[in-house]
Amino acid sequence: MRFLLDAEQREFTASLDAMLTAADTPSVVRDWSRGDHASGRALWRRIAEAGVFALAVPEAYEGLGPRPLELTLAFVELGRHAVPGPLVETVTAATLLASLDDTGPAKRLLPALAAGETMATVARDHGYGLDGEAAGILLSLTAEGLRLAPGHGPVRPSLDPARRLTPLDPGGELLTTDPPLAPALLLARLTTAAQALGVGLALLDRTVAYVKQRTQFGVPIGSFQAVKHQLADAKIALEFARPLVLGAALTMAATDIAAAKVTACEAAYRTARTALQLHGAIGYTVEYDLSLWLTKARALRTAWGSPDECRDTVLSGVRRW
Repeated sequence: MRFLLDAEQREFTASLDAMLTAADTPSVVRDWSRGDHASGRALWRRIAEAGVFALAVPEAYEGLGPRPLELTLAFVELGRHAVPGPLVETVTAATLLASLDDTGPAKRLLPALAAGETMATVARDHGYGLDGEAAGILLSLTAEGLRLAPGHGPVRPSLDPARRLTPLDPGGELLTTDPPLAPALLLARLTTAAQALGVGLALLDRTVAYVKQRTQFGVPIGSFQAVKHQLADAKIALEFARPLVLGAALTMAATDIAAAKVTACEAAYRTARTALQLHGAIGYTVEYDLSLWLTKARALRTAWGSPDECRDTVLSGVRRW
């Protein structure tokens, strides 16, 4: 299937790409990794001004959504520029809070998420929340239901330095005993897939530019057939993932979203491995910007559902059919 974006969607993604390019996101990511959130919060507010988080918040709470297709397009750009912060968790929290209808917590918290005034993180079964020390809204999903956690524990390192993990404190206000787990998980997986697709596209672009500059035997290594084959395989994998991600945003079916996530994340991971190999030793250094995308591709691969979990979801849907 061929997807063609309309003029408004193309303008939206182009403006977001231009804004993030000018923001010098690699320096923002490095600040975030050190626990300095000033530049990250400033960028977060600019992303919110562009309407990204409002796409996940219903109009009744000063949002524009839910609009999963436009949200997916936005997350591709966020991944392409390696924007740090609890991006997926914030839109997932919006889905959970929107289920509270006209209750006080929904009216109090959702407008702030849409406007970018605060971030949110979500943890399951007293697990770790992403960037809990930066988030103003800490949601905990337990057997009892959805709680507004009163705080968090110490920051724990992760594979991706920009993804800082914090355990959420038990207790807190019980918001609902029946949270919409299925819709929240669907949106989390969809936006993770879109983010991974953007990461893979950025890795491919950077690697293609690099192999045109690096020379061996007096010629660019990009002229070698073996290098071309590896890049072509990465390109095909990413281009195959793109329609699956966009199609899943249209259907919002569990099997479609699971297929999109496993395909996009595996394509990004494969591209990361190719990028690392073709960059050589410089690709291993944390000082080199490529590392910011390499670690993110690996982290997103298992976030909100491992490849095996997503494949099981796809196969279960096939068996039911």
